[in-house]
Amino acid sequence: MPLKSQLHVMVVDDMTVSRALIEQALDWAKIPNVQYEADGKTAFQKLAVSPVHLVISDYNMPGMDGLALLEALRGNKSTQRIGFILITGTASRETIARGQKAGMNNFIAKPFTKEQLLGCIEKVTGKLT
Repeated sequence: MPLKSQLHVMVVDDMTVSRALIEQALDWAKIPNVQYEADGKTAFQKLAVSPVHLVISDYNMPGMDGLALLEALRGNKSTQRIGFILITGTASRETIARGQKAGMNNFIAKPFTKEQLLGCIEKVTGKLT
């Protein structure tokens, strides 16, 4: 059984259009077990109760941004080992450095192709096929 059929992913993004683009890429990659949340706080609450293998989160969200979500995940025993990919439109040195310090596994800058997103995921999970 390929890894992608066993992988559980949560996508966190406050923008409907961005979530839809990520959803299209994950559908194209045939990754079936995906949950979607619109904000970091709700995502963290759900992940603390029911962790997934990988979180793909936007950086710029109101309330709890993507890096605050990452820091919360790493500070919680039940979520500290979840793989984490940050999606950002502003991949500044400071943002990337903060993410790396917090334990980010990978990041991808917007705009990206479905192939680039799959490659980014596979750098965290290993080959999905």
